Amino acid sequence: MNTPATIKDIAKALGISASTVSRALKDHPDISRETKEAVNEMAAKLRYKPNAVALSLKNSRTKTIGVIIPQIVHFFFSSVISGIEDVAYDAGYNVMVCQSNENYSREIINTQALLSNRVEGALVSISKETHDCSHLMNLRENGVPIVFFDRVPENFDADNVIIDDMKAAYNATQHLIDNGCKYIAHLTAPSSLGIGIKRLEGYKKALTDNNLPFREEYVMIADTFELSGAATRKLMQLPIPPDGIFTVNDHTAVGVLKTLNQMSVPVPKKVEVIGFSAGFFSDITTPTLSSVNQHGYEMGVKAAQVLLERIQTSDSGDYKTYFIETNLVLRESTKKI
Repeated sequence: MNTPATIKDIAKALGISASTVSRALKDHPDISRETKEAVNEMAAKLRYKPNAVALSLKNSRTKTIGVIIPQIVHFFFSSVISGIEDVAYDAGYNVMVCQSNENYSREIINTQALLSNRVEGALVSISKETHDCSHLMNLRENGVPIVFFDRVPENFDADNVIIDDMKAAYNATQHLIDNGCKYIAHLTAPSSLGIGIKRLEGYKKALTDNNLPFREEYVMIADTFELSGAATRKLMQLPIPPDGIFTVNDHTAVGVLKTLNQMSVPVPKKVEVIGFSAGFFSDITTPTLSSVNQHGYEMGVKAAQVLLERIQTSDSGDYKTYFIETNLVLRESTKKI
């Protein structure tokens, strides 16, 4: 038995985006008459039929939005959820939260759960392992608008609510440089994560702009508390150990502080440390942790507002990227300038 044609099949056959096909099938005024005719002809040729779940969602309201996050244990993601819930509940919507736990297969199951519960829209931050977005496209093809936040996939036409990771990382590294650090290490995330790539780029650019050499031995993948200890010990055993360490998130930074304390390395006298997230525990470490404030609550508020507008207007075009401003929160782990 042949698999029913999807919007993605029509888009592939015509060499256009799935969102354009979707709008053409809905007779959206932004789509040209020629494109609409080509789409409808190809739909007939492929025997495309609108998905029954999509039709059901169109004609029946559940007043529920879904959220998929990598890990709820991170203060950043819990603060994003708080922002989402405040906006959603004020608008009369319920919120269904799913956790991928950084697992691609689990993320697929999450999307299926959202479909089964007939959510009217989805807010998604992808996992480290996400390499294919077919499951997310399936959400859209079933009538569920998507807004991505923080971690966004490449080549997926959708609204995004993010920070300027490169700029934020640049500012964090620049702070260490302004404090006199000349040998700055960076504990980064896997290259599969766009935020890790951009934060590494910001770190490199700050070094370049200040005529400091980039040293490959100063960059290690360590984006969890568990990985931070071994990475910190390797760094401190280098012929020229770092005098500053910038980490991709606060969980890693806390691990760095703990390890340096175990090694009797004074912070910030000998090594300055700056993290990324400014979670609640950054103010209770010893010493307290300087960090980049991502403003998770504000990100959640904006993401929810954008999604609800999509739901309420049934608009599926003109996708935008919205930036949430960041700032440095300077505490005891870096010297005051």
